[in-house]
Amino acid sequence: MSNRLYLIVSGGVFFLVAIFHLLRLRYHWPIIVGARVIPHSLSYAGFPVSSGYFVWACWLFVRTLRTNAEKNR
Repeated sequence: MSNRLYLIVSGGVFFLVAIFHLLRLRYHWPIIVGARVIPHSLSYAGFPVSSGYFVWACWLFVRTLRTNAEKNR
């Protein structure tokens, strides 16, 4: 797998995870695993973390594009 494809896929996954955390907080969706209820505080922490990973993947992708453009000059 090339680095670009990896960054696109991982960035997309982290974007979706961030959106789901945000929607869970907005609409108060419960998450129940077995008999345990996952607290909303997990989404308060998960949203900025997954958003940060998404931004990082985008930054690395753009940096890869710029590096390849400079090599082709």
